[in-house]
Amino acid sequence: MSTKLTNKLKNKKAHIAVIGLGYVGLPLALAFAKKGFRVTGIDTDTQRVGRIHNAESYITDVSGREIADMVRKDRFHASVDFNSLADADAVIICVPTPLRRKYTPDISYIVSAVKSVAKYLHKDMLIVLESTTYPGTTRELMMPELKKSGLKVGRDFFVAFSPERIDPGNKSFDVTRIPKVVGGMTAACTKLSGLLYSQIIKKVHEVSSCESAEMTKLLENSFRIVNIGWINEIAQMCHALHIDVWEVIEAAKTKPFGFMPFYPGLGVGGHCIPEDPLYLYWKAKHYDFSCKFIKLAADTNTNMPAYAVTRIKEMLGKSFKKAKVLVLGVTYKKDVKDLRKSPAIRLVELLTKETKVDYYDPFIPFLKYNSLDLTGIELTAANIKKYNAVVVAVDHTAVNYELIFKNARLIFDTRNVYKLKSDPKVAKL
Repeated sequence: MSTKLTNKLKNKKAHIAVIGLGYVGLPLALAFAKKGFRVTGIDTDTQRVGRIHNAESYITDVSGREIADMVRKDRFHASVDFNSLADADAVIICVPTPLRRKYTPDISYIVSAVKSVAKYLHKDMLIVLESTTYPGTTRELMMPELKKSGLKVGRDFFVAFSPERIDPGNKSFDVTRIPKVVGGMTAACTKLSGLLYSQIIKKVHEVSSCESAEMTKLLENSFRIVNIGWINEIAQMCHALHIDVWEVIEAAKTKPFGFMPFYPGLGVGGHCIPEDPLYLYWKAKHYDFSCKFIKLAADTNTNMPAYAVTRIKEMLGKSFKKAKVLVLGVTYKKDVKDLRKSPAIRLVELLTKETKVDYYDPFIPFLKYNSLDLTGIELTAANIKKYNAVVVAVDHTAVNYELIFKNARLIFDTRNVYKLKSDPKVAKL
């Protein structure tokens, strides 16, 4: 293990570069900067880099004040120039890993980042991939490019995988409070990556390989997509049986073991849950193994907006096509300004094809997404009364649900915000 790099990490003299300044990379970069490290954030998005220079935050979990403070203290600098990798001691890659088409990973961002790192690879450099991907990516995709240098992994340079576990909008668990899993190409790689993260995170868990670390992330998110898919199927079943699924979940929660509550909704959004398990599905197919649970859960969750439209049609009957529907919330989850893969947007798209739709979201005043070009309404009693039905798609905290209840004609509640209301005008998912 590199004594030089070890000492630099322990003494906080290491220069850390973070490639990709999105919802994972920016909080991570600032966490290291706050601990005294010199950090360079690299992103190909010039607008994003410009906003950092102006101390403007573009994600929920970081304030402009935090950015300004670290920039002013000369601990954090953002750039579009990869030349700064030349003197970097540790490089953390946090680039996107979307799906190129259904069930097929797009790893082009990782490939591009690794090629950039390879140009500046030097002795005693640690490279950690955090981008969620299929098992084998670090060894099969990164290593061939890095080996071209002639340097030996585990002796001259070090490579590891550490899955990101950021939960946007979660004030209880920021990046420094979530235990970190690390797995390296060699034992020395694992130890050094563990030492790196231990500077900002109290608990670091080491696994035996990059593949184990890569699989850990996919297990975590597959666990969620499968259980969310299952509870969404249960919700549909309960409706058919005239049973309140929310009451059933609350009752099941009283069992002190063997049960973990999941809640139904319009599906899954963001990057992790809708896409990450499908990386595993794709990889398994290369080994002639079919991940039936992942596929079924993904299909069930994808279908939830269409199921919601069916329920709204049931509520409105023949008046549906001439109705006006108000959708409350269009982000992918509660209390975040993030539209990625939002099932609420899919609901709006489906409704727009058949009836008149407006929306309200305290985080999104204007909605330009795919074919949608809408302006959010003002949430007033007079406006609410104009609609034949109001759909609670996202349960944002900063919404006056009592105002809605008093003035709406019909409410379709997909988030159980009206759990204490017993009224025929409220239908629950």
